[in-house]
Amino acid sequence: MKLKSLAALLLSCGVIASPLLLHGCGGDDSPSPSAGSNPVPGTGSEGGASTSPPSTTPAVAAALKDCCTPGDQDFPKVGGNLGNQNYSMLQKIGKAQVGQLGGAWVNRIEGGLTTGTNQSTTVVVDGVIYIESALGNVIAVDGKTGATKWKWTTPHGVVTRRGVAVAKELGLVYTLAGGNRLIALNKDTGEVAWTKQYPGSTETGFVGAVQKVALVYHDKRLYIGTNDGNRGAAFSADAMNGSVLTAFWGVPRAGERGYETWGGAPESDRTGATPWIHPAIDPELNLVYWTFGNTRGGSSQNGSTRPGQNLFANSIVALDLKTGEYKWHFQSVHHDIWDMDNVMAPVLADVKIEGRDRKVVIYGSKTGMYYILDRKDGSAPLGIDEVAVKQDVRQATWPTQPIPRQGAWTETCVVDQPLGTAVPGDPNRAVPNYALGCLYDPHWDVPTLSAPGHGGGANWNHQSFSPATGLVYTGTGYVAAAHSLTEASNGLRPPGEYMTGGIVAVDPSTNLVKWKKYMPYSLAHGNGILTTASRVLFIGQPDGNLLAMDGDTGDELWRFQTGAAISASPVSYEIDGEQYIAVYAGGTGIPYGDSAARGDHLWAFKVGGTVPPAATPTAPVVRRPVSGNAVEGAALPTPYTVYLARVQTAANAPGTAESTAVNAMTPTWMRVPVNTAVTFTNPADNANTHCATQFFEGRFNFRLAPGASAQHIFDTPGEYFYNDCHSPRPTGKIVVY
Repeated sequence: MKLKSLAALLLSCGVIASPLLLHGCGGDDSPSPSAGSNPVPGTGSEGGASTSPPSTTPAVAAALKDCCTPGDQDFPKVGGNLGNQNYSMLQKIGKAQVGQLGGAWVNRIEGGLTTGTNQSTTVVVDGVIYIESALGNVIAVDGKTGATKWKWTTPHGVVTRRGVAVAKELGLVYTLAGGNRLIALNKDTGEVAWTKQYPGSTETGFVGAVQKVALVYHDKRLYIGTNDGNRGAAFSADAMNGSVLTAFWGVPRAGERGYETWGGAPESDRTGATPWIHPAIDPELNLVYWTFGNTRGGSSQNGSTRPGQNLFANSIVALDLKTGEYKWHFQSVHHDIWDMDNVMAPVLADVKIEGRDRKVVIYGSKTGMYYILDRKDGSAPLGIDEVAVKQDVRQATWPTQPIPRQGAWTETCVVDQPLGTAVPGDPNRAVPNYALGCLYDPHWDVPTLSAPGHGGGANWNHQSFSPATGLVYTGTGYVAAAHSLTEASNGLRPPGEYMTGGIVAVDPSTNLVKWKKYMPYSLAHGNGILTTASRVLFIGQPDGNLLAMDGDTGDELWRFQTGAAISASPVSYEIDGEQYIAVYAGGTGIPYGDSAARGDHLWAFKVGGTVPPAATPTAPVVRRPVSGNAVEGAALPTPYTVYLARVQTAANAPGTAESTAVNAMTPTWMRVPVNTAVTFTNPADNANTHCATQFFEGRFNFRLAPGASAQHIFDTPGEYFYNDCHSPRPTGKIVVY
C-alpha cells in the first residue's frame, strides 16, 4: 500500500511546517486544536530532560505519568507501562501458587469465531478488560465475572489490530478502523465519542498504514505508528479530537535529515521505514522512542539502487515528546537487504552498569542481539562496535555492521551437517543444497540461506523487563531464510525446514545471557511475555498452551490449554484483593499459516479457578509446508511417479517447461501406502541435471541427468521432504501411511 496521505494531510491543512514536523489541523468532524509551537528540528544528540521537580505522590499504573511504574491492580496499556516493561508488581500468584491456577472464566468475545487474524493484547483499567477482535470490534469485559459490558461493532470493515489505548482521565478508549479512521469510544458505554477521518483514499493507502499498531496514550496525546506503506511516519495526535500534532518521516525527502544516506536513489526507491509497532515514552526525559522498519524500494532484498545507510530504516529514533523534534538515532542494520528491521517495541529500564545507575533503552531484535543504549543520548554504555562484514559491490553493501561487544543471544550462522547425522528439529540445521551463509552475508542471484532469518530472532513479540529479577526476556524464533534477488517478498523460508524457537533471558546490565530454553515452536510473532514481582513468567504458544515459568531458571511451572493459538501478551490485574492472569487466545497465521488454530477465547485465571481447559486444537505444522495439496500416488496420471523441475498442471500432470519455482515438483505432495516404490524422473527434455535429495534423514539422494529415473521404496510411515541440487527452491514431500 502507498503512504502519501500524510503528505496530503499537510496540503489539506494548508500547513507550512518543518520537514520533520507536522502541525495539527482540524478534520471535517473535529475542532481545531489549540495553537502550539513549531520549532526547527534538532541538530544535536542531546536529550530533552524536563526541569520540573519530580512528584512525591506514589505513581499509579493507570495514570501513565512515568515510564516505569509497573502494573498494579490495572494493566493500563499494551506493554503495561510507557516503558513497555510488560511487568506487574502483583505477587499473590507466586511460584508456590501458580500450579493452583485454573480458569476463572472464558468469554468467546465474537460468539465462537474460529477464523481471522487475532494479534490484540488486552488492556485493563478499573477492573474492566478492553480487547479488539479479529473483526476490528472493541469489547469491554468485566474482569471479575467475564461478562461482556459493552461491544462496539465497527462499521468500517475488518482490520488487523494489536491493542487499544485507554485515557482514564478523559473517559475514552481509542481504536483504529478502516477508511483512515481513529475512533474514540466512551470507556463506560462503548458509544462513539468522536471519529477522526484523516485526508486520504484507498489510493494513498493511509488506512492500511495504521491498522496494525497498538495505540499509546499519554498526557492527552496519542502516539500512532504506520505500517507497510511506501513512506512511514510516526505521529502524535490530539486525544481530544484526533488532530495531527507532530510527525516524523522514516524516509527523509530532500532537505530533511538523513536524505544524503540514500546515495542519490530516486524517490521510487526511497520507501519503507515504517514504524509499525508502538513506541516507548520517558516523560522525565521528555522523549518518545520509535523503531522503524526496513526499506521497500524496488525490492527489500535488492540494495543496488539505494546505496548508503538508508536512514531511518532499521533504526530507533528518539524524538521530543511534545514537538516531535529529532534528538538522536541508532541504526542497527545499515543498508538492509535481509529484512532484519528490528521493529520491536523498545523497552525502558533503569539498570546499574559498571557500578553506575543508567537509564537505558533495550532495542532489538530480529538479528538476535540486544542493542542497549543510553536513552538520553543514544550512546552505548556496554559498547557496540562497527565490525567489517562480507561485501558485494553489486548490492552496494555497507562495509560494517554494528555488533554489541557481548555478541548475539542466538545462532547467527546455519550449519551444514551430513545428511542423516543431525537431530531432527535442530533449528540450526541447514536445508540441503542451499548456499550457506551467516548474518549479513550478501546475496545476489543465488538463494543464500542464513540465520536467524527475517522470521527468526525476535520479531514483533513483546519483551518483558522484570525489576524483580533484573532480566529482560523475549521469545525467539529459529527460522532460517534464503535471500536472493529472485525471492518473493522478503525472502524464502525453505519448505521442509523446522520452524522452532525458544525463550532467552538477558541481563541488561551486562548484555549477557542468563538462561535460554529451546521450545518446540517459534515464539517470535506476538507471543509476548509477562513477568511479575513473584519472579514468574507467562507466555502463550501457537499450540494454545499458556505457560508459567520460573523467571530465574526458565523451568516450567504450569500450563493450561486455551483452545487456540496465542499471539498476544498475557496481563495481570487485581480485583477485590485477588490477582488474575488474562490472555486472549485468537491466533494468527505467522509463521504457521492456516495450521495454527484460530479462536476468540478471552481467558482469565485465578488461584482455585474451576473452569476447565479447552479442547486441545490440532497442533501447528512445525515444518514449513510445501506448495499445493496432497494427491494420492495411485491416482496420478503416471502412478507413484515424481517429475523433477516441472510445475504440475490442474490434472496433476507435469507442465511442459523446466522450472526452478518452489512448486516445481510434480506432484509437490504425494501420499503412498507403506512399502511403495516411488519413481523420480528428470524429463528428457529438461536441459539440466536435477536431484531428489531427501532431508534430513538422508534416505535417498538421486542425481539424475535428463531422461534418467531412480526408485526408492518407502518402507517406514512418516513424511519425507526432498529438494533439488540444481536449485534448492523446488521442494516436494512424500507422506507414507
